[in-house]
Formats: sequence, C-alpha cells, structure tokens
Amino acid sequence: MPMTVKVRRGGIPGARGQRGFSMIEVLIAVLVIGLGLLGLAMLQTLNVRYAQSANYRTRATNLAYDLLDQIRANRALAQQFQGIDKASFAAETGKLCSRPVTTQNGVITTAQSAARWRCQVRAALGPAAYAAVTRNGNAYSVEVGWSDLQGEAGKQDGYSNGKINVTTEL
Repeated sequence: MPMTVKVRRGGIPGARGQRGFSMIEVLIAVLVIGLGLLGLAMLQTLNVRYAQSANYRTRATNLAYDLLDQIRANRALAQQFQGIDKASFAAETGKLCSRPVTTQNGVITTAQSAARWRCQVRAALGPAAYAAVTRNGNAYSVEVGWSDLQGEAGKQDGYSNGKINVTTEL
C-alpha cells in the first residue's frame, strides 16, 4: 500500500494562534488609553479649579477675621465700620493698598483702615469681590463675596458664587 503524507501549509502546527495583534485590537487599546488620558486631564483641570476655590475661601476668611480684629481693637469706633457695603466697593481698584504715610497726629483713622481693607479685598479676591458689615446688637457680621470663575461666568443672577459670613460678638 502506498503511503500518503499530508503536508500542511503554514509550517509549524498551531502557529495560527501566535500571529500577533490584529488591527482592531490595536485600535481598541489606543481608544482605551486615550479615554484614560482624557479622564486624567479632566481630573487635573478640576483639581486646579478646586484648589483655586479653596485659596479664595482661605483669603476671604483671613480678610474677614482681620476686619473683625480691627473692630474688636477699636470698640469705641466700631460702628464706623458699618459703612463697608457693596456700594462702597464701586470705585475700588485693588491697587496701592499700603498704609498712609502721613497720618493725623500719628493716628490711622477708621476710614483709612476701612479703605485699605477694601483695597485688600479687591486685590486678593478680584474685581468682583465685595464685603458688607452689619451689626445686630453687640454682634458684628462680615460677609465677603467673590467670583471664583473667570469673567462673568462665575456670577449667577448678578451675584458672585463664592461667599462667606463671619460673626463675632463684642
């Protein structure tokens, strides 16, 4: 009986499963990596925004406590600080916030202190920042507002989107 030999094309048996990646597998891998990198970039963007928001909140809190310390230090003239409101920030630019060099009899007045403080608020929190001082009996309250986002995007219905309120009792 004659012997027949079967010859396979392709050489080594089982080589069919070891040929490498197909183009579809490579495209799916690139898509998955691209989505992961896009998510990482978005996370970094949000991280910067939230860090900036926390920085503004810290600055506003420090400024509010600074004004309350000035009010507590000068209780006899504390009522004069009630003139700080949204309207008093209309002409404030946030530039040149230094203490006055020449003072009246070496004393810095409450009006000078309030003007310097308003300037510091605008310098630290931006051109949309404002503050308001209110009194209820012996309790003084300082509200500071600002816009976290660039331009007008941070405002809703004409109001800034960042706001704190700090109260103390004399």
